[in-house]
Amino acid sequence: MTFNMNRRGLLKAGAAAGIVAATVKPAMAAGHGPKKGGTLRLGLAGANTSDSWDGRTHSDSFMIVMGHGAVFDCLTEIAADGSLKGELAESWEASADAKTWTFNLRKGVTFHDGKPFGADDMIASLQMHTADGAKSAAKPIVEAVVDMKKMNDHQVVLTLKAGNADFPYLLSDYHILMYPAGAESEAIASGNGTGLYKVESFDPGVRCVVSRVAGHYKGDDAGHFDSIEAIAINDSNARQTAMMTGQVDAINRVDTKAEALYNANPNVEIFEVTGNQHYTLPMLTNVAPFDNLQVRQALKHAINRQEMVDKILLGHGAVANDHPIGPANQFYAADLPQNDYDPEKAKSLLKAAGMDGLKVNLSAANAAFPGAIDAAQLYQASAKAAGIEINVVQEPDDGYWSNVWLKKPWCACYWSGRATEDWMFSTAYESGVPWNDTSWENARFQELLLTARAELDSAKRKDMYTEMQMLCSSEGGTVVPMYANYVDAHSTKLKHAEAVGNNFQMDGSRLCERWWFDA
Repeated sequence: MTFNMNRRGLLKAGAAAGIVAATVKPAMAAGHGPKKGGTLRLGLAGANTSDSWDGRTHSDSFMIVMGHGAVFDCLTEIAADGSLKGELAESWEASADAKTWTFNLRKGVTFHDGKPFGADDMIASLQMHTADGAKSAAKPIVEAVVDMKKMNDHQVVLTLKAGNADFPYLLSDYHILMYPAGAESEAIASGNGTGLYKVESFDPGVRCVVSRVAGHYKGDDAGHFDSIEAIAINDSNARQTAMMTGQVDAINRVDTKAEALYNANPNVEIFEVTGNQHYTLPMLTNVAPFDNLQVRQALKHAINRQEMVDKILLGHGAVANDHPIGPANQFYAADLPQNDYDPEKAKSLLKAAGMDGLKVNLSAANAAFPGAIDAAQLYQASAKAAGIEINVVQEPDDGYWSNVWLKKPWCACYWSGRATEDWMFSTAYESGVPWNDTSWENARFQELLLTARAELDSAKRKDMYTEMQMLCSSEGGTVVPMYANYVDAHSTKLKHAEAVGNNFQMDGSRLCERWWFDA
């Protein structure tokens, strides 16, 4: 079974990921290709003073956009239409049981320091995620590999513990960047990748300047700017001002409350796509009172989800049901019983848990998602009718992901979603993985996770993934109130192809590679 630049066979699992919202307008004139030149100025949320070029630690939009979207490359890439294509891997072949994968690497690729890319670099880069003491969100992906064998300078065979039909998709993970073997630390320090842009300067949490690499292997098909200046602007009002006054050419995470102002500016366009992004409120289920199933269920019935969509997203999203699989996933279970806002049911569940009421802290910062503090306060108000007192703790934006998430018992969070069900579940719900932000343990869920991963029959996979979504919804430790559209904004001078990626914000976090100036 052979897979080259386009999806075939087993890799059809991500087909739905290419759905693009109707609010994205074609921005490339017929018969006119991309133009070269200019400096792209980005105003990006999601920057931290602890940021680095270590892809294993990337957790927010600034480094995701500038990492796998500009300076570094992955082995595979999810294209704007949702299909899988090769990046540093040119093609791949799978054994019949999907346990053995042969990757043929692209020839003629060099790192920014001139060193050629090859099989040794691929193996060393993968091994970084399972090294002693490594803290990588991609560890569960790479841990599944039991053997890495170099066949020649441009071919590597990976053997997995068990079959995984989605494996090439997983290697597009923005954490799994390719570094030069033997010089990984130096490459992290300097930003020495194989991407379209090389680092000129980098001030973590402040700004990054990169320039186009001459003679890049992607040729003229990508990377149309001479240089890019990415400016860290975590405050949504400051991003809005920078966009409206022309200080930057594009921003992420538009505050939809200001949509009318953007629409009134003839020099600015909003681009919005519907994907699998979801806003969450994870509880550490190994910490009281969240270790009590009935408490978790009571909290799920104490939140008014439609009010969240209406007031926080201003309609730019949809009600969710306490699981992480979104409407762009192939096996999204739309027909599960909905966890509705029901204060009386919440009271009954607390009574069954032996409680007359409940007092809990909820940590939130707008770094978690735009409007997170307002969302927490809405939750606080709706929960009162159920006899639940939520104390909203407003945390600092800076350092939120290192000091609050995974540490405070209950907090706000967001997930971009993933192109396949297994990818999402194995990143944040598999037992023991670094980014399991609830520490939820369920034997049936873990059994299904392993079985579905290796199952090649789509009907059987659908049944298993439906049950897994049901288990998360009814027993899991995450309140998932809403799916949020990706809403970004750009200057009318910027153009793009008709399809805009919806796997992450900013055109799959690859705006730097895919967009260009019209004049």
